[in-house]
Amino acid sequence: MSLSAAQIATFRKHGHLTVPGVFEAAEMRRAIADLEQWGAEFLGHLPPEQRVWYVDAGVTAREVLRKLDNPVAHRPMFRALAADPRLVAMAHDLIGGGLTACFSQVFFKPPEGGGPKPMHQDNYYFGPDDPDGLVTAWIALDDATVENGCMWFGDGSHRGLILPHFAPPGEPFNLQIPDEIARLQAMSAAPVPCGGVSFHHGTTLHQSGPNRSQRWRRACAIHYVNEKTVFATPALPYDHDLFVRID
Repeated sequence: MSLSAAQIATFRKHGHLTVPGVFEAAEMRRAIADLEQWGAEFLGHLPPEQRVWYVDAGVTAREVLRKLDNPVAHRPMFRALAADPRLVAMAHDLIGGGLTACFSQVFFKPPEGGGPKPMHQDNYYFGPDDPDGLVTAWIALDDATVENGCMWFGDGSHRGLILPHFAPPGEPFNLQIPDEIARLQAMSAAPVPCGGVSFHHGTTLHQSGPNRSQRWRRACAIHYVNEKTVFATPALPYDHDLFVRID
């Protein structure tokens, strides 16, 4: 399932690309079922000092997770998802071969509670020696809409600089663009239907809104790096034992 020349040109111009219909809805339901099992186990053993980072702080009827880290490393179903030929072929088209899933995350964003993710750049987090060597594949496990907190992108911002980020007090991993810079950047919404994938360049400014709907907005983000790129100046420590070579 390769990308067309027009799709690649769109990615090069805007720094992001939405591809609907990569996966079937039934595949996404199986992924969600696996997440529900993993999430219940994780929440049941989560130490009190980590709850502020992993548990959603929004108004919900019950305690729910905000995110889970490294599903590709920890869950066979998500490892298979990251290595799926349909997804890998498109990642090849954007950054070349020799792919490694260097980090992955699941975002739950529950109904009427899922909070926003502030504006940031993935390349600030990873510090690759080649800014073009990393791409994020954001897989919509549910329909992602403006109402339930889809992604927003700064079109063309991947052609600019990697900007300074800061971490709010008590949130050392929540690196983000300062408000005085973020408010100057025009952003465009990028809804993604269930089973679709949104690809974005590592330097593209992006964020997500809160979930104001009655529906979940679950997604899995897989960060691929090609074989020629190394993390020269990462802002956070990354466990290379959790890196998963894809091809």
